[in-house]
Amino acid sequence: MDTKEAIENIFTINLAVKEGERVLVFTDIGGDVEGVTGIRDVAIKVAEVGRTYCDIIYTEFPSTGCHGTEPPKELWQAAMGEAAVGELEEGGLLDRILRKTATPEDIAKAETIIEAHCDDCVSAVVALSRYSTSHTRFRGLLAKAAGVRYASMPNFEAVMLEGVMTADWREIEERTVRLAEMLNGAGKVSVTTPNGTSISFSIEGRAVKPDTGILTEPGTFGNLPAGEAFVAPVEGTAEGVLIIDWGPSSKLGTPIKVIVKEGHAVEVEGSDPYAKELRKIITDNPLFGNIAELGIGTNDKAKRPDNILESEKILGTIHIALGDNAGFGGTVHVPFHQDFVFFEPTLVIEKDGEEVLILKDGKLLCAAR
Repeated sequence: MDTKEAIENIFTINLAVKEGERVLVFTDIGGDVEGVTGIRDVAIKVAEVGRTYCDIIYTEFPSTGCHGTEPPKELWQAAMGEAAVGELEEGGLLDRILRKTATPEDIAKAETIIEAHCDDCVSAVVALSRYSTSHTRFRGLLAKAAGVRYASMPNFEAVMLEGVMTADWREIEERTVRLAEMLNGAGKVSVTTPNGTSISFSIEGRAVKPDTGILTEPGTFGNLPAGEAFVAPVEGTAEGVLIIDWGPSSKLGTPIKVIVKEGHAVEVEGSDPYAKELRKIITDNPLFGNIAELGIGTNDKAKRPDNILESEKILGTIHIALGDNAGFGGTVHVPFHQDFVFFEPTLVIEKDGEEVLILKDGKLLCAAR
């Protein structure tokens, strides 16, 4: 499969666009992430190929500098139209959403406004930004109120078109859905790894979602490359220790130890410079230390450990995120979401009164196909 075919698959398989649909392709400028290069070139190429299949709206905007931060007004206008954004601005509603101070009543009002202007909204989004828009109200409102199909591709690199993006998406879908079904209905989850990670928490009452790469139904959302089953742990239940070997874009010089109590990362130990950075993040805003997500990788074509977008999809790994989880079943809404990948994990769930072994030293024991 050449790179052009992999891009074509985004439109024909992953999003299944129809002639006449409008698709927003966007990227951000500046704020480069270490180790990630050429994402703007990929975005331009994706827009170019996409014009064969649909009407493309291509937009660039200044980088927000942080995963989970709301994108600027101009991107809202490109996605929803000026009329909808004008109404959102009335009474400071858009401003509160951008600052992440919006109340549930504000969000309900925003949904009503966007739904009334859904004919002005794009049909699908290909989000090729350095910093993720996955955990934003922008993404959530588009999906829920306007039925927009949303492919989130933060930190995407051209080399992925030759590797992880050549996956058999139907096979990924089958494996991931089976795994999510296995996890749904579980209570306590326990994770251990050879490097010393040992953490447990509850997912009782939380829906486990499959990120399959098939984003063809109205309002569907996921990563590309895809391949994970993920869930928001119940806030306040996580207890244990995380040993982090890999940062978002490179292996750390020495591991970092993160102590978790009552659902939050409360201490960060280690000599690597990233330890100081992470310590400051959770000290400045303790909610940034919320244990936000458990994910299990299901993509057999994912190999690279040095880019979080791909590494969290590696078959048999798990990732645990800090920060925001409001967009997928949790209650914490903050402008921060950072995943960390753990290799060779053993994962046990309690379900229907029994302990079930899901992963053993990185081997997926259920949904193994």
